[in-house]
Amino acid sequence: MIIPTIPTPDELLDKGFRRAKKAANNVRTSKIPRHLKSKKIEEARITTACQVVKEKLLMILNRVPDIESLPEFYQDYIDITVSVDKMKQSLGALNWAYGIITQLEKDYTGKIRRSAPENASNLQKQLYGRLASVVKKISEDLDFLDYGKAKLRNMPTINFEATTIVIAGFPNVGKSTLLRQVTDAEPRVADYPFTTKGIQIGHFERNWKHFQIIDTPGLLDRPIGKMNNIELNAILALEHLADSILFIFDISETSGYLLENQENLLNEINKIFKKEIIIVFNKIDLIENNEDKKETLKKYKEIYENTIEISAFEGIKIEKIIERMEKVKKTGINTGNIDNV
Repeated sequence: MIIPTIPTPDELLDKGFRRAKKAANNVRTSKIPRHLKSKKIEEARITTACQVVKEKLLMILNRVPDIESLPEFYQDYIDITVSVDKMKQSLGALNWAYGIITQLEKDYTGKIRRSAPENASNLQKQLYGRLASVVKKISEDLDFLDYGKAKLRNMPTINFEATTIVIAGFPNVGKSTLLRQVTDAEPRVADYPFTTKGIQIGHFERNWKHFQIIDTPGLLDRPIGKMNNIELNAILALEHLADSILFIFDISETSGYLLENQENLLNEINKIFKKEIIIVFNKIDLIENNEDKKETLKKYKEIYENTIEISAFEGIKIEKIIERMEKVKKTGINTGNIDNV
């Protein structure tokens, strides 16, 4: 989401007043008759100061996309990250300030034109005071928009036309490693939970068909209401973007999560999303000498049909994953208008 640079109230006023001073100097050195000059100088100050502040506010309003016109994924992403209501409230405050400043400009230029020359300076000072008051009233809104700019800077760019497979599972089960193996992405990989702080995306093409693979932050086996914002990003991707879900089991349990808990998470995902799920057992290289784990894998394969066993780290059977992904059909649920994102 593109949000322009947001000035502080002081920066906004300083720019307006500096430009107003230059405009006044231009009038002062012009050939306007002397008896009209004092009023013209103050009128130039008022008009320029107001216009500079209004132009900046309007630029912000015009460049922030209409949230309600965005695809649902982006609307929910913004809501989780910074709050849609607060974003709308802050933009509404800027719109209010724009209207008030427009009216003040009109009122005070009219007053100066009707006033005696000796009163023009006092009217200009009154306008400056009221202009500063209006800008100070939107101080918190400018701060929030600046915060929003920082938080939304890394909002993912989604290809809504591509067939999309979303990788899900507990933290540290190998999601990012798999993404790196099958696509052009370079996700950060480390041996601790929540390495993936946000959605990461990779792409590959087969037979002129474009596939988008999304690596989500690790999910934990708990109700959605208790999930943190990192986990909620994964839920958004599953809900709005997935044509198919690729669920990764860490068969070795070296991630620190029991297979029973991983199975509970899979059942919860299946219950909530009602989408095709590709089940993958990862880290098979770590159980080569563990007969108990091999027996456990055999039992799980009897429960779940058409599973795939891989080692994402070693690159074992990655082609099997790609071949399975090629069979995924686009559902059409993850389309949207992204022109304004």
